[in-house]
Amino acid sequence: MKKFDVLVIGPVSLDHNIDCEGKERREIGGAVVASGFAAARSGNRTAVFTKLNPADARAEEIFSGSGAEVFWKPSRATCSIRNQYFTPDKEKRACTSLGVCDPFTFQELPDVSAAIYHFAGLVYGDFDGALFAQASEHGKVAVDVQCLLRHVEPDGTMGFHDWAEKKEYFPCIDYLKTDAAEAEILTGLTDRREAAKRLYSWGAKEVLITHNTEVLAFDGQEIYTCPIRARNLSGRTGRGDTTFAGYITERQRAGVAEALRYCTALVSLKMETPGPFRGTRQDVLDYIRAFY
Repeated sequence: MKKFDVLVIGPVSLDHNIDCEGKERREIGGAVVASGFAAARSGNRTAVFTKLNPADARAEEIFSGSGAEVFWKPSRATCSIRNQYFTPDKEKRACTSLGVCDPFTFQELPDVSAAIYHFAGLVYGDFDGALFAQASEHGKVAVDVQCLLRHVEPDGTMGFHDWAEKKEYFPCIDYLKTDAAEAEILTGLTDRREAAKRLYSWGAKEVLITHNTEVLAFDGQEIYTCPIRARNLSGRTGRGDTTFAGYITERQRAGVAEALRYCTALVSLKMETPGPFRGTRQDVLDYIRAFY
């Protein structure tokens, strides 16, 4: 059985990204792409498992150059999302679903050994809590809550709603990632530090909260923060996914503070270029020396 440091799981997405000036950029993305590249290019033995309609794209081509080993299964539809950004910093956007992938089950995951099962979904229904519980019997579990809160409404728009089963399944999660808005939806708290403590109290073993100014980590003992220092935001899409993949893989070789610095430098560098991170671990280390 092949052994990997991380298995990144989630649907690819056919993205229609429209900036605040009305310019449209079509690309194949999704959390699994940004996370898979970030993990593999950072020097980790990485596998990705995705689902898509093979008439839309080829999984091997999507991850070409990543260094990750690719596994996939067909889906009746490929996930597709239209992102309309309203501000130059891309903090405000409207998302519309153009297609939803079939749900993932544990039985269809590749027969590999993974130290971390990283669930990088896009919308509610990609995964369920039982899947996290099953994975926790085989390795550490990392979950980005986006796919538990973002629902496709009947008209195709996307709305964010609290996850009803959070207190039942948070104890299965070793690494939990939210952004500031998602943390507020889950906890009702606007203070990111207090929100991290609340999420930890519900069972998540380490909490990562991203913000456009910094990344925050809490391990139950101490709050850590690290500033984002990107020189431009042309590659803003995939910020949270890159950060999370960088953090959880770096945690396997370093403490919280070191892993947080690595992932924040990684995402700062990645945001300066559109698309997933295609640099090297040394590039990130050089960035740390230059800006941190």
